Amino acid sequence: MAPIKNCCDCHAHVCGPESRYPYAASRLYTPHDALPSDYRRMLDALGIERGVLVQPSIYAADNRALLDALAQDPARLRGVAVVPWNISSKELERLHAAGVRGVRQNIVDLKDGKGVLPLAELKNLGKKIKPLGWHVEFLMHVDEFPDLDRQLADFPVEVVFGHLGYVPAAKSPGEAGFKALLRLMKDGKAWVKMTAPYRLTPSGMPYPETDRFAKALVAAAPERLIWGTDWPHVFIKSAMPDDAKLLALFERWAPDEKARRRILVDNPAQLYGF
Repeated sequence: MAPIKNCCDCHAHVCGPESRYPYAASRLYTPHDALPSDYRRMLDALGIERGVLVQPSIYAADNRALLDALAQDPARLRGVAVVPWNISSKELERLHAAGVRGVRQNIVDLKDGKGVLPLAELKNLGKKIKPLGWHVEFLMHVDEFPDLDRQLADFPVEVVFGHLGYVPAAKSPGEAGFKALLRLMKDGKAWVKMTAPYRLTPSGMPYPETDRFAKALVAAAPERLIWGTDWPHVFIKSAMPDDAKLLALFERWAPDEKARRRILVDNPAQLYGF
């Protein structure tokens, strides 16, 4: 795919070095170093001008590695942090000035509380971040929540879902939770990241079983989609993906050039404030 000006990778992580940014004791994995300079080199190699760094579970709510990475390239990068429920407005404003534009709620990569959606706490946090124009990003298997659209009907801010909704490819887009996700998108309440198809299927590149989900999302609401590499592909049991091939795969999912530009450029600019 030819480079598109202001293209954005909307999902990546920085990790390490552990000696400077210690990992949480509750983590489920220990990654290799994936430094901000490594990430920028990957973006340059693909011709991608913008990036969004998402706080990985290995750091819990210690956002120092994320914030230091954002400070190295504030024009090019934005961030999604993990914060405590009782965070102050002053601290939120500090994070906003540093380039953070959302908070992440991970209910997958956990030792305790896996699969549980703490809606009351999330709604209170949503009210705190609303003045900043932020969103809440979920890492969750939407197929486990058949009433997802009703659960989030009165959520105070927009929501983002990672990894195509994170439905195992052995299932289908007819799952009640996935259909609820499509309704949230069509209603202008949810965004979805077209990321990490290798997390949904044991098959190798080009992960053909995931096409049904990706194409259903594009058909439903391309104005609510964003794309990302999921670099550096932490905590996977399959073969390490090739980032250039992931970008090429996206072109197959969204063959219309206008839709691709919207997903790669316009939608991220709107959501992350580039």
